[in-house]
Amino acid sequence: MKKTTLPLLLGVLLMSGCSLIEKKEPVSVELHHVAPVEVIETKQVTETREVSIIDPRDNSVIEVLNRDDFQNEEELRAKAAQLASDLAATIDRPMKPVKLSNTGELQGGESRMILKEDELVNRILDDSIFNKQVVLPIEETNPNVTPDQVQGINDVVLGSFTTYFDPSVTGRNFNITKSANEVHDVVLGPGDRFSFNHVVGNGSKENGYALATVIINKEFVPGYGGGICQTSSTLYNAVAKAGLEIVELHHHSKPVGYVPLGADATVAYPYLDFKFENNRPYPVILKTTVTASSIQVEVRSAANYVSN
Repeated sequence: MKKTTLPLLLGVLLMSGCSLIEKKEPVSVELHHVAPVEVIETKQVTETREVSIIDPRDNSVIEVLNRDDFQNEEELRAKAAQLASDLAATIDRPMKPVKLSNTGELQGGESRMILKEDELVNRILDDSIFNKQVVLPIEETNPNVTPDQVQGINDVVLGSFTTYFDPSVTGRNFNITKSANEVHDVVLGPGDRFSFNHVVGNGSKENGYALATVIINKEFVPGYGGGICQTSSTLYNAVAKAGLEIVELHHHSKPVGYVPLGADATVAYPYLDFKFENNRPYPVILKTTVTASSIQVEVRSAANYVSN
């Protein structure tokens, strides 16, 4: 019984069309094409490190520096120092004090302008300011005197000095008188500075001065403005007697006859100047008197200031 069952079963299956082996249909696979990756070349953007130098007087850009243009900090420092020096030569100017008019009014005057060179260099070297602006550090000082402070300012003589000259030397006498008139009635408030060159100007023909004898290279030679140094020297001695602070002083290369040796103050525009400062806590006024053969300079102030 067991032996005949298996063949019989196989026969039935074959007759019914059945197969023990399953036929599988081929599988269709759809392939999706992937686009190739696009390679985009990117460039590294280098940020420039620039600083713009601004003039606060008109807000103009006067220089643009790029730190990357310099090999090292010392090279940048040298450039910054040279720039500061060049700018100072065009910006710096002494104060021009006011003058007291015949009607008792203060007239003229000009502020003192100073470029702080070291501060400018330090600002340029500061990394944090790149791509920004640096404003020029300009210090401006106006004449420190008001109309109510000059009441009675001619009352007391603080210092006086007189020198003499030959009345027959017309060109020299003319220059002494002209320069003395520029100094006359100049008022200095507390802390105000006086620059002879800035107040009197260039002793040139163009500035109205006459031909006279001057000292050049230790020799007496004809030149325009001869005699101006007698005005500056007389002023120097009066200022010294008044006890005001001498800021800049130069002596002649040869002795001069109108003051003792070492008591002169030579000027040579714009190189040699005579400067002083009013170190008193009150204003003073300069008075000049020129006669046919002498020049006198006085430093005066109000009695109520001096007595306090």
